[in-house]
Amino acid sequence: MGRGQPLTIRVPGDKSITQRALILGGLADGESRIRCILRGADPLATGRALRALGVEIVGIGGPGDEEVRIRGRGLRDWQEPEEALDLCNSGTGARLLAGALAAQPLTAVLKGDASLSGRPMRRVAEPLTRMGAAVDYLERDGHLPMRVTGGALSPLRHESAAASAQVKSAVLLAGVGAGVVVEVREPRRSRDHSERMLEAMGAGVVEGRVDGSWSVRIPSPPDRLEPLDMEVPGDFSSAAFVVAWAVLAGRRAPLTVRGVGLNGTRTGLLPVLARMGAEVGVTGRGTAGGEHTGDLRVAARAARLKAVEVGGDEIPGMIDEVPILAVLAARAEGVTRITGAAELRVKESDRLAALATNLRRVGVAAEELPDGLEIEGTQRPLSGFVRSFHDHRIAMAFGVLSATPGCDVPVDAPSVTEVSFPGFWELLGQLKDGGAGGGGGRVGASSAGGRGDRGDAGAGGCLVVAIDGSAGSGKSTTAVAVASRLGFRHLDSGAIYRAVTLQLLESGRSGALESVTPEELSDLAIDVRWRAGRMKVWCGGRAVPEEALRTERVTAMVSQVAAVPAVRAHLLELQRSAARGPGLVAEGRDMGTVVFPRADVKVFLDAHPEERARRRLLQRGIRPQASEIKAETARLTRRDRLDASRTIAPLLRAGDAELLDTTDLDPAAQTEAIVRRIRAVRGGRS
Repeated sequence: MGRGQPLTIRVPGDKSITQRALILGGLADGESRIRCILRGADPLATGRALRALGVEIVGIGGPGDEEVRIRGRGLRDWQEPEEALDLCNSGTGARLLAGALAAQPLTAVLKGDASLSGRPMRRVAEPLTRMGAAVDYLERDGHLPMRVTGGALSPLRHESAAASAQVKSAVLLAGVGAGVVVEVREPRRSRDHSERMLEAMGAGVVEGRVDGSWSVRIPSPPDRLEPLDMEVPGDFSSAAFVVAWAVLAGRRAPLTVRGVGLNGTRTGLLPVLARMGAEVGVTGRGTAGGEHTGDLRVAARAARLKAVEVGGDEIPGMIDEVPILAVLAARAEGVTRITGAAELRVKESDRLAALATNLRRVGVAAEELPDGLEIEGTQRPLSGFVRSFHDHRIAMAFGVLSATPGCDVPVDAPSVTEVSFPGFWELLGQLKDGGAGGGGGRVGASSAGGRGDRGDAGAGGCLVVAIDGSAGSGKSTTAVAVASRLGFRHLDSGAIYRAVTLQLLESGRSGALESVTPEELSDLAIDVRWRAGRMKVWCGGRAVPEEALRTERVTAMVSQVAAVPAVRAHLLELQRSAARGPGLVAEGRDMGTVVFPRADVKVFLDAHPEERARRRLLQRGIRPQASEIKAETARLTRRDRLDASRTIAPLLRAGDAELLDTTDLDPAAQTEAIVRRIRAVRGGRS
């Protein structure tokens, strides 16, 4: 499967650097220009919080190559937000913003999702309160949501019990923002991205070993921070998963990961890999934004991995890579012992417990230590369903394991990887197939996909699932859930037709639909782009807001537009081009009959008209009463007759499609039934 062709890979921008660039850009005087940022869930949450604080950010929601411009408000001029700042699952965003907010003369509430709300905040709040900020926990002591009231602060020297870049950065941001001297001492040196950026922005940072600790001081805080102008290097932690896959897959040709950040506080995994017997070299060294960069090259040979011991001195330099190290250890000869990693218990999950649990599930002997793991490697085939624990690095680690020979390890919630690695599963699928088009060359972390003429499956062995069904049968909800469970793309054909409808309405061409020409449709420049399996419709080079697709006038017109032969012909290849990566879940009314007539899995959803009517009413926010259900049932029955009798793309069940009656099934049961069918087919193909 293409294991003999050299491959060149690029990974998304560094998450830690992206987060800091956004926040520091918001504190600068003037416009910062940041290129190649990570457009994952965490930075997007941080960007939304900064906008609520009055920071203008342009381009953060655009494509990966679009420059982001941040118009900073200065060190102490953020505006008080009207609502709580929701950081979702971004621990870095929450902790660093707490530090920046401590120096602002305002009050703000920080909150997050269930995972973030379970992670400790006291170690950040404690030094900030000693400086003079007021921190109040609103629900659970020591956890989000918490209210921060900032203002004038006092100087501080903080002795940190553990090496934590987030705690250190929060204190540094508070000190710079308030214009007071701060010093942080750690038992070991933690990652220094904040220090590097602050230096580049005019804040003098003094570092060094003092009395057995690593000391970071800002002895003379500046009155202002200069704006940033930088390119974010590729994330070393993301690159580690690609490197590990290449090592475990036993490629017969080299694999290169280009433009990776090689900050010395982040690359602790490299010497560990060398001790294990993996040949990973660094070439093309350079700098970007004050950070060392280079290309990681995995040698063209199957490495026979050996067990290693990793202790507390090494852990700070590879804290985010321990999950993938654990997977490598599972395939190494001997017992790998990891200690000094208690910090992993308070990440997005208790990573030590999650790793031990999942390794045992797939057949690996693993013992959980108070501060680490003992893992006995094996060459036996490994299989078993594992949990992500809502943790992106756990999901990616076991995704890598599943993509290697002799392993079948499905992950329960693959979509969590979008936090740090949009396009991870798509890239992994390309790697397994030897790169784009099954050959060598350059592979990216995400791809829009090229246009093709295949109606059966996608490039590189993409598994295509076609879900058709009547209105209100649950196909949209189910398709989204199935795609999320399996890490597949989700093709929402209805959104594409709505985009065409919107453009025809806005251009005044909706009055004579039958006369719309292919040239006019081409002028609309309808396209779809993908991020972490999620589809976004673009028109004329701009993303179309979801709310614009769901207006009443679009809803009233879309069925007429969808019945126009020229429109359906124009959109056919656009839909087929979505079949890229490991899998595609396509939902609509003719996915299994016209768009993908030879799809790997076909399902037709239906339900009793009264149940479908009840669901449609709930979707509209209407409490279903007998009279409303009766009227809606009549409307749906009329629509069913019309849909089935249309000459263009009638609603028909493909002859080889499995009928799934969802009348008595909840969304979870519908999803599980289809996922079981897909896994059975996937198992038969392997």
